[in-house]
Amino acid sequence: MHAQIVLFDGFDPLDVIAPYEVLHAGGTASGGLVSVELVSAEGPREVVSGTGSLALRATAALDPARPGLVLVPGASGRVGEPEEVPGHDFGAGQPQQDASIPVLLGRTLTTELPALLAAAMENPEVTVCAVCGGSLVLAMAGLLEGRHATTHHMGLDMLDATGVHAVRARVVDDGDVVTGAGVTSGLDLALHLLEREVGPRIAHAVEEMFAHERRGIVWRDQGPVAAAF
Repeated sequence: MHAQIVLFDGFDPLDVIAPYEVLHAGGTASGGLVSVELVSAEGPREVVSGTGSLALRATAALDPARPGLVLVPGASGRVGEPEEVPGHDFGAGQPQQDASIPVLLGRTLTTELPALLAAAMENPEVTVCAVCGGSLVLAMAGLLEGRHATTHHMGLDMLDATGVHAVRARVVDDGDVVTGAGVTSGLDLALHLLEREVGPRIAHAVEEMFAHERRGIVWRDQGPVAAAF
């Protein structure tokens, strides 16, 4: 299984590094059954995060035709004011660390990323994943309408507004779309993907090595609907 983790200007470092380390460790534990790389819509380049100008290097362009996983992180920055809505760049030209999270997420819609993600979602051999605000990138691009997904609790209403069935859960598995909630949920999302795609023994070994116990139940649209308490 190969995983492509997407970098964009203003990304949240923990949304990237947590899944990267878990998946990379899964590759080591499984004897190479998992590989992972950092990519961008533009190809190889240094990409500056929204946290203190920390930069990571994308080593390749996002390839939606490559089987495996594509993972979209959220953004890091100011929470923002109500008028700073995604897709409306009130802060054009300002440094990434000074921009609000809605502005940073909205800027992704002006790149090639939405088209590449749309192609990935049309590929039956690709599972598209997102952590935190990455779900909002997919939703704002019109790619999650009618699907079940989660994001940071402050963005759930925005998911609903784009026609997504927002679920207040740590990880939501909707088949070929798997999403995580707040930033640290990237650990749980990646461990779930290891368990789902490679097996529970590998996932448990990585979980034990990282001294991290997964939180919550992975939500799926299965089984009876719970009655009101």
